[in-house]
Amino acid sequence: MRRDVLALTVLALLLYAAGLGLRDPWPADEPRFALIARDMVSTGQWLFPQVGGDWYQDKPPVFFWAIAAFYALTGNLAVAFLLPSLLAGIGSLLLVYDLGRRVWSREVGLAAAGLLAVSFQMVVQARAAQIDMLLTLFATAGLYGIGRHLLAGPDWRAYTLGGFAAGVGVITKGTGFLPLLLLLPFAALRRGGFLPRAPARGGARWWLAPAALLAGISLWLVPMLIAVELSGDPGLRAYRDEILFRQTVTRYAAAWGHHEPWYYFILEVIPLFWLPGTALLPWLVPRWREAWRQHDGRSLLFLGWVVLVVGFFSLSTGKRGVYVLPALPAFALAAGPYLVQLWQRRGVQRTAFGLSALLGLAAAAASLYLGWIRPDRMAELAERHDVASIAPLVTIAAAVALCLALLRPRRGLLAWIATVACIVFVQGFWINPMINDARSGRAFVEAFERASPPGGELGLTQYREQYLLYITRPVVNFGHRRDDPEQEAFDAARWLSERSGRTLLVDEELRGRCFGQAAAEWVGHSNRRDWFLVRDGANPACAAQGDPGAALLYLPDAR
Repeated sequence: MRRDVLALTVLALLLYAAGLGLRDPWPADEPRFALIARDMVSTGQWLFPQVGGDWYQDKPPVFFWAIAAFYALTGNLAVAFLLPSLLAGIGSLLLVYDLGRRVWSREVGLAAAGLLAVSFQMVVQARAAQIDMLLTLFATAGLYGIGRHLLAGPDWRAYTLGGFAAGVGVITKGTGFLPLLLLLPFAALRRGGFLPRAPARGGARWWLAPAALLAGISLWLVPMLIAVELSGDPGLRAYRDEILFRQTVTRYAAAWGHHEPWYYFILEVIPLFWLPGTALLPWLVPRWREAWRQHDGRSLLFLGWVVLVVGFFSLSTGKRGVYVLPALPAFALAAGPYLVQLWQRRGVQRTAFGLSALLGLAAAAASLYLGWIRPDRMAELAERHDVASIAPLVTIAAAVALCLALLRPRRGLLAWIATVACIVFVQGFWINPMINDARSGRAFVEAFERASPPGGELGLTQYREQYLLYITRPVVNFGHRRDDPEQEAFDAARWLSERSGRTLLVDEELRGRCFGQAAAEWVGHSNRRDWFLVRDGANPACAAQGDPGAALLYLPDAR
């Protein structure tokens, strides 16, 4: 078992940690999450996440706690912001391995964890600072505890801990409760005689997991509610209502963004992002059908949970591909009992080999297109994203070709692993550092700070968290106003006109709206916009409609 754990950990580190610390947090979400975590450490405010001096109401705090804890330990934000996802990826693999080992055998556990380790979506998310990877860890822990009790039990302690992990998942992201839905296919399968060895009795103990779920949620929810009531602060009350209702129930039922059709996950996400597992469906589906005929409900239990999770997210009006990541470990477990046999089939190995060849051909085709057919596109990439040459793509194509030549179709699985490793190594150690300046806000912040009068008051409009992440002086912003740019322009105009010597960073659109007569200096291009520093001369009509209390002071060096 120790060798298996070591092998899986080494594989995960090779795929997930390549290039760790060699890039900054990148938009859209990473700079915001890193900034919130850094400010938790510097201000000591851990209960209520803040961004730019404003309450951050979109997500609960567990993911930010994780980044902040690693930042406090390492002092290196470029490393700390990626560690929660990296370790969550490794943890998810080990949980899948142990559950597969207990329910079936060591070989099944290794096969399921190995499939999960090299799945496209898993590799992508374990290398990024997104909440969903940590959510996947807690969902997998919940699945582990409850599934271990149902299929390898009775084990009421594991069942309870599974519920608690799901509760911590809820305060990571609201959908953390999903592991408890495993009880639904379990009840159906047990009634149908598919799980004859499953625990049939337990009485009130079946409520242990739901109770533990509430206990996990209470770790943050109860202190937060008490603090809100004691504070009497209307801003904190608005935070409470926003995060408990609008960001959960309303967001699910009537999302205000990421609208996709009901089949989005089934046809557009899972077929690609769950590779190579989805390429095995022609072989897996007959085996699941045979398990049904033989009344073997173990793999069907996990498959049923996958269907429930995908269906749950498909019913929501807002959809992002990453939402179904927590279901991927269960898919690997459902496939696990058959993988050892499938890897011995020539057709399966050739399929994995063909997928690897397609990735290599894609890199070669991109090199040809950018280098010879459309060099103007290469010039555009160089200007916008600092992509200096096609050399990384050529390297990927050559490395993949070498791996394919050495391994041949009979070792298609190894070819897939080698191909993914080639891609992430070139990306992590070459591409990411090369484009980092273009994707990070660091260079732009340095430019407009140099252009700002030293010692003067500086304000930001339409700001991005990637700017606050690198700012080195006190700065004023006007909160999260992306849905209300007109009122933000009025508030900024009011602030600028209240005192001479103030400087305001505005984009071209906002400049035309309320600062057309102000002295302006172009300071750079960022986020597809031209930005200007304006001084004095705000439109009086705009200033008259501004709220003098809207300005928020952010102190980046608060300790």
